[in-house]
Amino acid sequence: MGKFLIMAWRNVWRNWRRTVIAVIAISLGLTLMLVFDGMLGGMNQALYGNTVKLQGGHVQVHALGFREKANRMPLLPLVDPRAAVEAARAQPEVVAVVQRIETGGMVSNREGTMAVVITGIEPEQEAPVSLVAENIVQGRYLEGNDEDVLLIGEALAERLELTVGDRVTLVGRATHEQMRRRTMTIIGIYDLGIKEVEERLVYVSLLEAQTLFDLRDQATEVAVHLEQVGQEPPVVNRLQTALPGYEVDAWDTLDPTTRQMMELEAQVMSLFGLIILLIAGVGILNLMLMAVFERTREIGVLAAMGLKRWETVVLFLLEGVLIGLLGALVGSLLGGAIAAYFGRVGLDFMALYGGMDVGEFGELIGLMGDRIYFRIGIDVLLGRALTVAIIATLASLYPAWQASRREPAEALHYV
Repeated sequence: MGKFLIMAWRNVWRNWRRTVIAVIAISLGLTLMLVFDGMLGGMNQALYGNTVKLQGGHVQVHALGFREKANRMPLLPLVDPRAAVEAARAQPEVVAVVQRIETGGMVSNREGTMAVVITGIEPEQEAPVSLVAENIVQGRYLEGNDEDVLLIGEALAERLELTVGDRVTLVGRATHEQMRRRTMTIIGIYDLGIKEVEERLVYVSLLEAQTLFDLRDQATEVAVHLEQVGQEPPVVNRLQTALPGYEVDAWDTLDPTTRQMMELEAQVMSLFGLIILLIAGVGILNLMLMAVFERTREIGVLAAMGLKRWETVVLFLLEGVLIGLLGALVGSLLGGAIAAYFGRVGLDFMALYGGMDVGEFGELIGLMGDRIYFRIGIDVLLGRALTVAIIATLASLYPAWQASRREPAEALHYV
């Protein structure tokens, strides 16, 4: 096999222009895939990472019976929220653990009434992982000892013509479907650029929620924030084992629509990658067939000297493998370098629009932010490179088989 490898390597560089063209074609295809992978990975981390922040963490711990009533946001207090907090903090992937109370309600004034989701939070613990805390445009963020104050979104403020310092009536559903009412002062307004969220989500301090809904020193949810999206399954399994009397769910379990969207994106990406691989494979096939026709006399000489048909197949196949490996190596280095660069400095996503009206994409951009930081795992990079090398090998099979079928006498007289 060693002599065939040496011969194949020499043959690859005998027509170096053809080899360079093949390597460039393969490497550019792989580079394009890796850059797209990195951009999609960065968009997903930003989009779903911020979605997770708004929904209350990557993993959530609730009391038994919550899942079947999740759409109704039941107020089911945890038996021992501090035990759940300690169990979550013991996990190595965890960056923050917060207690929450969440229920449905309404905000009203003389301008109208809006249905909202009322969330009681621990402001100091939640601020480092809160998208809302990063986007306060009027007033201030909540504090732990705040009472009778409300944090609302820009869209809700515009809808009810509110500003900081205005008073509204807050009505919330307490335990046993009882309704609790309180007059609140607007302490701050946040702006995420997502109208639906800004109209729907309002926040009070956990202390205020405990008092308003008669849940003294209690919480209905422990929200667990991880380093990144995708780390949820092992954390959920360990927490469920440590907390048998609770329901532990990943964010996508409680929101299957978002998971379906992620799976659809993965399918689209796979189709896109398959098209690029097929294009690269056709290019390699064409180049290898040209090499067979150009070297017909050479094949005849080798056969006349005793080279068997299977040895001819091996020789041409090795040439395809070497070209594929070279293309995969160059493409991996180039694509990996581009992805690493934009992973560090980010890509100005808004600049791509050139100041145009983003229209219906405004909410999507609001979740992703104005810069995308590429993310690509080493497993993805190696997987793409290996796939490209395999495609190059498969594309060389037919030309190698064609070369082996040349009759020595005919090949020697080929012009």
